[in-house]
Amino acid sequence: MSRRYDSRTTIFSPEGRLYQVEYAMEAIGNAGSAIGILAKDGVVLVGEKKVTSKLLQTSTSTEKMYKIDDHVACAVAGIMSDANILINTARVQAQRYTFSYQEPMPVEQLVQSLCDTKQGYTQFGGLRPFGVSFLFAGWDKNYGFQLYMSDPSGNYGGWKAAAIGANNQPALSMLKQDYKDDMTREEAVQLVLKVLSKTMDSTSLTSDKLELAEVFHTNGKVKYKVHSPESVNKLLTQYGLTQPAPDAA
Repeated sequence: MSRRYDSRTTIFSPEGRLYQVEYAMEAIGNAGSAIGILAKDGVVLVGEKKVTSKLLQTSTSTEKMYKIDDHVACAVAGIMSDANILINTARVQAQRYTFSYQEPMPVEQLVQSLCDTKQGYTQFGGLRPFGVSFLFAGWDKNYGFQLYMSDPSGNYGGWKAAAIGANNQPALSMLKQDYKDDMTREEAVQLVLKVLSKTMDSTSLTSDKLELAEVFHTNGKVKYKVHSPESVNKLLTQYGLTQPAPDAA
């Protein structure tokens, strides 16, 4: 039945489904996972880097984490070329708002404007949905620290803990069990690394397989920090989630 209705994004099937949007979500299910946790003093994001070949030069820039504005960052799961377009759109929107109103753009307003763009690609013929999901982490004066998740349909929602990409259902189950409302940032980092270690396809966690970032307050300002590989390895060892390399002896 689906074959008659899945050639265009603008046609509903008799069951009320948009197959192309569902296929876009399937594409994200095969991408490296990303997990976010909202703590009382910040937001923690972690992303799994898929190493497809030993011959690949490891990127010096981040693959999964992107800064949108001084107070907002995001983690990505899906087709990276699609993500780059949307991230650039979000950055321009944030700067336009700052230029017009002389204050940072509220986090939810930024997420909503980007999701409006994504929704347009599901409603007009000849366009394909963006094959990417985001976790947005940010702070504003209205609601403090916030975590949002958005998918290719243009839907978004606020979350206390969320997971996108491969194995997101097992990750969400673990987060439901272990998440606490009054978590500190340090506890959130420990939980997010523990969840990723148990849901990743790889057997051992190392700094070249993941990226860890935080949004938090310091000296009255919002700071976005991406952990260095050395810092990530130190945390993994501290929490007992990795074994020292055998050639280190």
